[in-house]
Amino acid sequence: MTIKVAITGAAGRMGTMVIDAMKAVPEMELVAGFGISGMGKLLAGGVIVSNASELRDILAQKRPDVLIDFTVPAAAVSNVGIAADLGINLVVGTTGFSKEQQAQMRGAIEGKVAAVITPNFIMGVNVFWKLIEIAAKSLQDYDIEVIESHHRMKKDAPSGTAVAAVNILKRVTGIDEVKHGREGIALRGKEIGVHAVRAGDIVGDHIVLFAGPGERLEIRHRAHSRSAFASGAVRAAGWVVGAKPGIYSMADVLGSATTP
Repeated sequence: MTIKVAITGAAGRMGTMVIDAMKAVPEMELVAGFGISGMGKLLAGGVIVSNASELRDILAQKRPDVLIDFTVPAAAVSNVGIAADLGINLVVGTTGFSKEQQAQMRGAIEGKVAAVITPNFIMGVNVFWKLIEIAAKSLQDYDIEVIESHHRMKKDAPSGTAVAAVNILKRVTGIDEVKHGREGIALRGKEIGVHAVRAGDIVGDHIVLFAGPGERLEIRHRAHSRSAFASGAVRAAGWVVGAKPGIYSMADVLGSATTP
């Protein structure tokens, strides 16, 4: 069975790497690519980058099995709505959505198509989330800090991966207060601290620190290359085509019990 794939953000860094990763999967065929830049660029299989404004018409013509989206939140919400209307399954790796945008996507997807929406496709990150869940259950009275670092061009902060980690920690510990950075004179309260670093060309570095009397535990994931994101996205695209309508995480793709 051939899985027909379309990609938004096709000429961007992640879109390009996803297309390269697809070359190792013989049963996948790229049938369309879209972007607001790079129009006319030749992609795999003779596909050219089309203007994002043509998304609905070209998807209706090409009828892909899945649309992979690596764009920006406002564009992704629109892309998701169009694909869902056409019955096309989705893999969404865009991050930085507001609660309203998340609700809008849920409304477009539910009951129509299957969608994998995750802030991080890397398999090791999904194990990272599971490990911090286990640690948080065991270290209930420890202080918790989340530190993430990314390249200087990343716009959203904290990262989607860090937000997912915080959601897990909040759920397990019952701590509601999240403190983003610290300044001035104040005692630490019952809170989860979150810190974002933007510098150089850092691909992605996430640390969750648990600190108690006389000790600390650090759980860390470090991404060395964006190729890890791309291979995970391709794996999700192969999985989502056979899934029932609904919204899934990478944990479902990997068969893990932890969902951020």
